[in-house]
This record gives sequence, C-alpha cells and structure tokens, in this order.
Amino acid sequence: MRRKPFAQAPGTGPADDHQVRLLQGAEEFFPALIEAMDAAMADIQFETYIFDFTGAGASVAEALMRAAARGVRTHLVVDGVGTGALPKAWAEQLQAAGVLCSVYSPLGPLGLLLPHRWRRLHRKLCVVDGRVLFCGGINVLDDFHDPNHGTLEAPRFDFAVRATGSLVASASDTMDQLWWRMQAVRDARQRRLPEALRALRAASAARHAEQGGDPDAGPPVRATLVLRDNVRNRSRIEKAYRKAIGAARHEVIIANAYFMPGGKLRRALVMAARRGVRVRLLLQGRYEYFMQYHAARPVYGALLEAGVEIYEYAPSFLHAKVAVIDAQGDRPWATVGSSNLDPLSLLLAREANVMVEDAAFAIDLRQRLVHAMQHAGRRMDPARYAGRPLRQRVLDRVAFGLMRLALWVTGKRY
Repeated sequence: MRRKPFAQAPGTGPADDHQVRLLQGAEEFFPALIEAMDAAMADIQFETYIFDFTGAGASVAEALMRAAARGVRTHLVVDGVGTGALPKAWAEQLQAAGVLCSVYSPLGPLGLLLPHRWRRLHRKLCVVDGRVLFCGGINVLDDFHDPNHGTLEAPRFDFAVRATGSLVASASDTMDQLWWRMQAVRDARQRRLPEALRALRAASAARHAEQGGDPDAGPPVRATLVLRDNVRNRSRIEKAYRKAIGAARHEVIIANAYFMPGGKLRRALVMAARRGVRVRLLLQGRYEYFMQYHAARPVYGALLEAGVEIYEYAPSFLHAKVAVIDAQGDRPWATVGSSNLDPLSLLLAREANVMVEDAAFAIDLRQRLVHAMQHAGRRMDPARYAGRPLRQRVLDRVAFGLMRLALWVTGKRY
C-alpha cells in the first residue's frame, strides 16, 4: 500500500469527509464486520477486550480465519483480563489459518494485585484494508450470552459504528504502533534483541493506509476518532464530553454501562441541568459487578437534586457507551465508543470513541436511546433514592470507598 500523510491526529477537530453508520448490538455489528472481513484484500487489524467463541462469536473467528487463509495479513489483539489466553482449540485453528494473535498485558502470578496491571486494552477497533473502521463498545460476544451469567433473556444493549474517511488512518496508525510495541516487548523478554529493535522501528514508522470513500454509505459527515491512553491522550475523551455538555442548549442524553463520573464531569452535568438543559441518563439497572453497581450510586444524589433524569435499563445488561447532545438543534453532537464514564476507563484503560457532528446520525442515535428509556428503562425517583434501605446505602459507600482507595494506590486523582 502507498503511504499518505497523517490525515488527522487523535483528539483534533473533526474532518468532514466521513461516512458513518450506526450499528446496534451484535445482531447488526457482526454481519457488517464479517462482510468487510470477507471482502478484505490485504490487511485486517483487530483489537477487542473480550473475544468469546460462544454462539455468534465463533462466526467472527471464522471470518478472520477465512481472510488469513487467502493471504490477508490478519492481526488480532485481545486483552489479558477481558479474554485471557485463547481457548486451546481455537488458538490452534487461528494459528493454522495464519491469524497472528497477541494478548495485551497477560496477567502474571500476582494477577491484578499489581496496580500497573489495571491498565487494560478496553477499546474495540477493527480496520480493514486501511479503508473501513469499526469502533464502539461491542465485544466479540454473543448478544444472548454472558460468560458470568449464562444465557440472557434479552439481547445486550450496545452500539458500534462503521466508518470510512480520514479517521481510518488514525485508527490504523495507533493499532500498528501498539502491535509492534507488543512484539518488541515480547522479543526483549525472550532476549531476542535484534528482533525487538526491528519491532520498535516498525512501531515508530507505522504506516498510514491509502483512504477511499464509501459511495454506498450516504453523504459525508464530520467525525473524528478520539483516543485515551496513558501517554499523550490521557484525558481527551473526558474533555470532549465536558466541552460538548458545556455547549449544550437543549438536551443531553447519555447511555453508559459503568457510570461514576469524576467531579468535573458531574459538575458539567449539574450546571447543564440548572441552566435549563434536559439531561437524561440511561444507566445499568441490573446487578453485574459489585464495584461498578454500588460505587456509582453515591454520585446520583447531586444529579437528581439538580433535575437530571436517571433511567435504569432493566431487560438485559446495558453495555453502551454513547451520548447525543442537541440532536435536533443547529450543533448536533454524538459519540459512540468503548469508554465508560468511570475511573477505570477515564484514567487507566486504552479507549477509543468516534465523535460525530451530523444531524441525521444524532437523530438516529437519539431515537434509539429515547425508545430504550421509554420502553425498557425505569426512571429513578429522587425520594425513593434518598430513602433506600440502610444496607444498600452501606454497600454503596463501601464500594465507593474501595474505588477511591484503588485510585489512591495508583496515584490517580479523580
């Protein structure tokens, strides 16, 4: 592939040469992803936090193997906590087909007892032939299956986007850099220093693919890819949220799985509500993990007092990390990505969100979120929240305190 200059750095203003399509759940995401993989001619870069081979997840693995078997360079990176070591049978099949697999930060004997192991690869990105990008919150995980809870009665609620345009180069570049840095670390640990040096040189010279349009995806829109990491992009996703909320005139809708915003973000939501903006939050209503469920609740009081509406999603697990602001105004803004609004995502993990300034896209996302709030959400009553049982309030405070202690151990302020 011919190289071209860097199109757009992460976190800069949006370019207006993109086509972006919203995908809801694995039911829409997997077919689009597999279609792109089956059409790949040269290159597939794929990162995911969870790769589960149960049910529909196997179809994604099979698409990767088909691509690699016909000579497409195929890189797969999974997280060492979200996925861990790949199942032996699938690892052997992927290797035999030619899929190159790597595990990000695998856990050693002490596991998560070491604070630096809390820095996870949580983003979900796929770039095909340097032309098509998939980004969002959807793991390779069947919508009706949960590794911890078994079969689900209703599909998981989540979103991703399929995008073309100059932001694809930004995604491809950051994925290439991570891949080659991981190879360099692996080679250095095995005392293969020449190979490690070559991998580091490859990381610093990560290529930018030739971009192409997508004539079937509709008119171009303004969009950008915003990354969070622990080097240059430490707070860009949170700052983008705060800027958009601060500029809101009419409406803010956020759907977020693990919601524990820091002080600045909470104040932005409170101030928006107090100046007359309708602020609605669609949050996790089902118990999934002790920390995420209970630690979030102490922050609800100030939001409810300011007039923020909180809806808890009940039919299944809410896994979305999306927001839409002033969809029907003159400055619509929306985001779809992997970043929760909690300290794990905003302070520790590698994350990726696509941010879009387009009325049609924002209205589409808004309609889906409003439908979920009206038909699958339970609105939280401020009086019931204030009068919740003592046991629940104690658990909430314990979880909140443990989360603050964990942040203190990592040296972070939130």
